[in-house]
Amino acid sequence: MSIYLDYNSTTPLDPRVLEAMKPYFGEHFANASSFHQKGQAARHGVEQAREIIADSLGVEPGDLFFTSGGTESDNLAVRGVVMARLIERKHLAVSVIEHQAVLHTAQHLEKRRCPVSYIPVTADGVIDLNALEKAVTDQTALVSLMHVNNETGVIQPVAEAAKIAHAKGAFFHVDAVQSFGKMPVEPEKLGADLLSISAHKICGPKGAGALYIRKGVKIESLLHGGHQEKNIRPGTENVPAIVGFGKATELAASERPQESKSVETLRGRLEQGLQKNIPGIQLNGDPKRRIYNTLNVSFEGLDGETLLMNLDLKHICVSTGSACTAGSVEPSHVLLAMGLSEKRARSAIRFSLGRFTTEKEVETVLSVLPEIVERLRKASTERARK
Repeated sequence: MSIYLDYNSTTPLDPRVLEAMKPYFGEHFANASSFHQKGQAARHGVEQAREIIADSLGVEPGDLFFTSGGTESDNLAVRGVVMARLIERKHLAVSVIEHQAVLHTAQHLEKRRCPVSYIPVTADGVIDLNALEKAVTDQTALVSLMHVNNETGVIQPVAEAAKIAHAKGAFFHVDAVQSFGKMPVEPEKLGADLLSISAHKICGPKGAGALYIRKGVKIESLLHGGHQEKNIRPGTENVPAIVGFGKATELAASERPQESKSVETLRGRLEQGLQKNIPGIQLNGDPKRRIYNTLNVSFEGLDGETLLMNLDLKHICVSTGSACTAGSVEPSHVLLAMGLSEKRARSAIRFSLGRFTTEKEVETVLSVLPEIVERLRKASTERARK
């Protein structure tokens, strides 16, 4: 039996979400754009999910557009707004710790002669608001900032950043993929003109995401095709996944108060146990600004990938950073941006807990990990002597 502590990468599908999806694989299989009864049954599932998610966000259902996930939502927001405003404004500002869905989109636009400012962060992993204020001008089309960093769990001051953007007439996009479902996320309170979310981070299915777009925001579609999603995101809707997204949102909203306390307690037990039983560990990210489920720790003298593989042999699943950079030989761009040395960045492990994490699992990790760390450090020392 494996122990899964990689919830920031993706989450297990809640059985209740699967049950809600099942009819839309079978009886209600039809195209949601079809006018016949079967098509309208599928349409009902889509619109019901839209209402549930919009209600959770405190927005109008008509301002929520379904996509294939967080990456597409981020691309649509960043590229869509910049391309729509090219005539009047030709500048983009993003933080250096954004997810690749935003950073790589920014780099794509930069190659097409759209100036991009990459805003630095502090040693605690929080965006430098003074640097942002200096970077944003009356030529800035959009500022994009994540709500919660996927690697460190640090909660960013998005509302303050939104005020800076709006003062110069720029639109403000929030990547809320890691915060939605874990904490209150309301675009109006955050100052977000656009906001990205995804189903598979909240015990929902992969293949479903959404983008909130405030009325009046000019945006250009990435795709061309049918009339779906008001022509903002054409293509036949993934009805089962969208229905699952709605159910996952409903469960997250109703169970968050109890779940957040439970998971935070387990995260605290894990953190305290590591600090007590393993010397030479360092916490990465501001401990006072973290989302409740995330713990990013560097193990002095070790390589994170080696530690990860040894944990995997014990059927314990963790991460060395973002799942979207798996296979990369480069250390975490987030940790490097915080000023960590390459050596310390490479020694980092991210533990991210969630709905189905148990106290027994945390205790198992704490019983296994110290021996693994001691053995790997000893082997590293012996190699260094040869």
